[in-house]
Amino acid sequence: MVTNTSTIDELIRNQNPFAGHIVVRPQQIWGKSFPDVPSINAHASDAVFEAIEKIRQGQRETVGITIASEKGAGKSHIISRIRHRLLVEDGSLFIYMSKYDNLNQIKSQFLQSVASSLRAFGSQKVMQWQEIAAALINEAKSWEYTPQQYISQYPNWFSKYSNKFLEQLTELILLIKPQITNPYIVKAILWTLSTAHANYANYWLSGLELTQAQADAMGLPNPKNEYREAEALNTVRQIIDLTSDYRIPVICFDELDNLEITESGFTTVQVIADLVKDMYNSLKRGVFLLTMYRETWEEQIKLLPQAEAVMDRLVSNQVERRPIRLNFLNPDDVISIVRQWLQEFYQENQQTPPHSLYPFDENKLRELGRERPTVRSVLKWCADNFVPNEDIIDDPMKLGKINTATIATRTYTTIHPVKPYFNSELENVQYSIDSLIEEEATIVDALWLGFNSLIGETIEGITIESIEEVEPSSANNGFMDFKIIGNCRKVRIGVDVVQQDYNVIGAALGRLIDYKTFDLTRGCLVRSKKISSKAVLARERLKILLNEKGGEWVGLQSQDIKPLLAVLFVYYNRESYELTEEQIFEFIDQKKLAINNPLIREILSDPSGQEPTNLSDDGLPISIPQPIANADNIDLNI
Repeated sequence: MVTNTSTIDELIRNQNPFAGHIVVRPQQIWGKSFPDVPSINAHASDAVFEAIEKIRQGQRETVGITIASEKGAGKSHIISRIRHRLLVEDGSLFIYMSKYDNLNQIKSQFLQSVASSLRAFGSQKVMQWQEIAAALINEAKSWEYTPQQYISQYPNWFSKYSNKFLEQLTELILLIKPQITNPYIVKAILWTLSTAHANYANYWLSGLELTQAQADAMGLPNPKNEYREAEALNTVRQIIDLTSDYRIPVICFDELDNLEITESGFTTVQVIADLVKDMYNSLKRGVFLLTMYRETWEEQIKLLPQAEAVMDRLVSNQVERRPIRLNFLNPDDVISIVRQWLQEFYQENQQTPPHSLYPFDENKLRELGRERPTVRSVLKWCADNFVPNEDIIDDPMKLGKINTATIATRTYTTIHPVKPYFNSELENVQYSIDSLIEEEATIVDALWLGFNSLIGETIEGITIESIEEVEPSSANNGFMDFKIIGNCRKVRIGVDVVQQDYNVIGAALGRLIDYKTFDLTRGCLVRSKKISSKAVLARERLKILLNEKGGEWVGLQSQDIKPLLAVLFVYYNRESYELTEEQIFEFIDQKKLAINNPLIREILSDPSGQEPTNLSDDGLPISIPQPIANADNIDLNI
């Protein structure tokens, strides 16, 4: 019986499950993962699971594991597998770091990564912070309540005791945790169980500064800027020490092969290796997992001062002090990967293909497997060859060739090579926009890319000539992000994206109103949050910007920045996607992603002199939350 594949063939022409998924993004680590075949490179993930089990049984305290393998071999796929396995198993928590923007402040960045990771959901379907908070209360009070029960009960306690119950719980916990020298860490973790305060607590635990009103209301002292980097690692140690009493922390450092260098000449991987060595010596228990290229291990780790001591900790699971190497794929592996991806694709689209590998030919896939490819190269081949069988003719010189004779009989819409990658990145952005909109540097890069694609265009009466760095850099001190130059340099707009609060917003506005020093004709603040009335200096400078200097405050809306972020991530990964800068800029122009973007047009338009509407609330809710109906009645006996 001949299977009618016309519906499936039309689906294949319009959707390509492989395109845009060649590189693992952090969103796949935290959210929906790629289709996984657990047997492939199982030795690497099993090493982590075995280490966790040995720690759980008391056979080991701390284990260091390093995966050093070729580009595209599947290192991040292994991390994703580990994360999603831990997500369904109780007893561990997952910490992940893959961005290293400022190596000279790596301890502060690590603290922010720890806080961001613990904000993600764990095995109990609540934030990992909330799992730890519940465990702390249960031990202190000899209770056995779930995080969900505490989250439901908190409004009742606020109503009955105000904030006093948090003070008492903090004191009780400190009695059983004498190693904690900073009691405010415990208090902040307890605040995460309050829905109204969880985001502020996480912000403070990240080492960042709350507004004074927020800090006072929650009883949390703001960190002093001059001590922030010095205190960051001590804070991390105390957080991980607390968490390790209840969960085994698995701390992953991914993407260590970038070319950033510190002021003292150390690379990213060398800085992280030194950080892990220090943490290894003081950590109560846990697993460290690092991924890097083989040449990075050989050329950078082995050249470190005290390299022997570092390697002893980075590969402490291996007697011979060698990192784990991932295997190249064989024909059976290729078949397994492709079958798994296609199975999920057809199930999601409620289609039954003629066979499990359709539209691919098993013999051609096995031929590809005999070349010992990497995971990435297989996915790339599948993305390039994902077309219906009737559109392909056999070619003895290639694994597949588009049948131009067949195509000539149909009308096809040419798909831009950037489009599938853009669509994939846009899906990832949709998932993680709440955290992305807080990443100032990423937002700035997205705007920079958008404006650079518009050089030579005239928008809102401004012909864009160039996008420039802000000079003098010493006076700017990294605050203002870039300048838009237009109309024969008669227009010079200084742009600053500021999502942080308190002292930062005041300092940033101080630069935006200093037109003389920075040679501006207009200052433009980009921000999604209100500026608190308690931030007196910032409010004064904002008034000067809007009313006296003819500057502007443009509201940062998530729907406006999403497409710019998506195309930015394509730009970041253009080498892995085998795309050129020219193709990306062509796509931006073709889809009018920049020229019709409301955020970009608003930055260039004549200033209104008004604060934007639809801003998120920057103030802490001071009012007492109402009790949740039918909440469990847990009596604190205060």
